[in-house]
Amino acid sequence: MSKKTIASNRKAKFEYFLLQHYEAGLVLKGSEIKSIRARQISISEAYIQIEGNQAWLMESHIAPYDPASRENHDPKRRRKLLLNKKEINQIWQDIKQKGLTVVPTEIYLKDGRAKIDIAVAKGKKLYDKRREIAQKDYQRDLEREGNRS
Repeated sequence: MSKKTIASNRKAKFEYFLLQHYEAGLVLKGSEIKSIRARQISISEAYIQIEGNQAWLMESHIAPYDPASRENHDPKRRRKLLLNKKEINQIWQDIKQKGLTVVPTEIYLKDGRAKIDIAVAKGKKLYDKRREIAQKDYQRDLEREGNRS
């Protein structure tokens, strides 16, 4: 099983504590998968919405595929996620708790099929973000000191 990362949501890792990860398939049109293979996708503003027994990827941007001209897709349309009922129910139970949400973290190709990694997440407070930045700065300084010696 080969996994080729196409796009990742680095902002999600900074803004949230990622608690539980799920792998989902995407229902796409032909021009969309061609744009994804050309890495013409952004999920930084995207979010996941649960409606009934279905999960949807909202506000992700997949650029129009130029050779498809007439048969092109709407870049911001909502896309259905392929999860089984047990996973959707588990996600729904998790997000009913206060302060939890579902965010997309990564889009990748696995055996030629587009997959999305979604995570149940809890928002970080400002002091958590500051602590993380300070830790990264400290690690970077340690590495620089090690390289000088």
